[in-house]
Amino acid sequence: MTDPRRLVPRTDAVLADPRLVQARARLGAAAVKQAVVDAQARARAGELAPHAVADAAVAALPLRATTLRPVLNATGVVLHTNLGRAPLSAAAVEAMATAAGFVDVEYDVATGARARRGRGALEALLGAVPDAEDALVVGNGAAALVLATTALAAGREVVVSRGEMVEIGDGFRLPDLIASTGARLREVGTTNRTHLRDYADAVGPQTGCVLKVHPSNFRVEGFTSAVEPAELATLDAPLVVDVGSGLLAPDPLLPDEPDVATALRAGADVVTCSGDKLLGGPQAGLVLGRADAVARLRRHPLARALRVDKTTLAALEATLRGPGTPTWQALRADPERLRARAALLAELTGGVVVPSDGAVGGGGAPGLALPGWAVALPAAYAALLRAGDPCVVGRVERDRCLLDLRCVPEQDDAVLARAVQACGS
Repeated sequence: MTDPRRLVPRTDAVLADPRLVQARARLGAAAVKQAVVDAQARARAGELAPHAVADAAVAALPLRATTLRPVLNATGVVLHTNLGRAPLSAAAVEAMATAAGFVDVEYDVATGARARRGRGALEALLGAVPDAEDALVVGNGAAALVLATTALAAGREVVVSRGEMVEIGDGFRLPDLIASTGARLREVGTTNRTHLRDYADAVGPQTGCVLKVHPSNFRVEGFTSAVEPAELATLDAPLVVDVGSGLLAPDPLLPDEPDVATALRAGADVVTCSGDKLLGGPQAGLVLGRADAVARLRRHPLARALRVDKTTLAALEATLRGPGTPTWQALRADPERLRARAALLAELTGGVVVPSDGAVGGGGAPGLALPGWAVALPAAYAALLRAGDPCVVGRVERDRCLLDLRCVPEQDDAVLARAVQACGS
């Protein structure tokens, strides 16, 4: 009898299958070949028929070249850090695709000479914040703060309130970030109360800058006091204000959230924030301020190590110049429309419509509730939905899986309904 393993088709024969030829262009030769080798091994082990090797290889191929999976964010948290914070607008996505090839990121096509890197994004940023004299873009918000304190205070002191010694995501702490720059922290005041005289007593010949940090992911209430940038600007030291969440100008929806324009008008020399939070753009650290102060940061050698790539610059410019972002659409979602969408989803899935307060997330506007509605399902649905295709992430409260539609594009409601129905089948 012929050994059935001899019937397993050769690798080159399987790779000639038109479906696998097409997949090589999309996923790369290595991934496709590995799928074929794995299918052949299964056939040799008797797990599948030799003639099914090509079909098995095609079925095992990933949908895309990245391991990142698209997610439907049904948590009600607009800027969910673990889900990548701000989803980009269609304009920003298109801009990134344009920038993926050769582009004039620092080239003047008129003269053939070198040009200022990312000038379009910087012009858009200055147009959005007229109070700023100059701007700079780096990798993320922490990088912006590190660059500012390094350029202004390396080997000197950074004066900061004890109440603003915050811990940001993944265990990173402000004191550790500042210490990494070579600057020394000079803590003033207490956890709950700091006064102008505390700063004034600390400022001296060794002061590199005064730092004001917005504790964006928590609130301290009760017997408290803090010093505003306008008062700190009267001190004889450069003032750096980290507003954190990237609100460029005041907005009535977020009355307690500090913004870049107000801090600059109050006299800050440098203001730093993130681009992938309330701005609704790509991950980036934004630096805006007085021309001489920003120039010091731009000339520092660390600026080169922290600069962003061309796709980030393109997405940032498109975010600033383009239409409203998904972030702000979610923040301003009409509660009644959310209720109507939830009612339809509940009807299709057997769920129950319940009140659901959304959250800004991403270290922005802590404690601010965004009134809305969600569909309540059995708690077991949460794991099933995460494992499905598409991946749906809800939240579990009181032994219920809640699906909040605030951050789900309305055109995906039917997709979400089918995902829920698949869990119950």
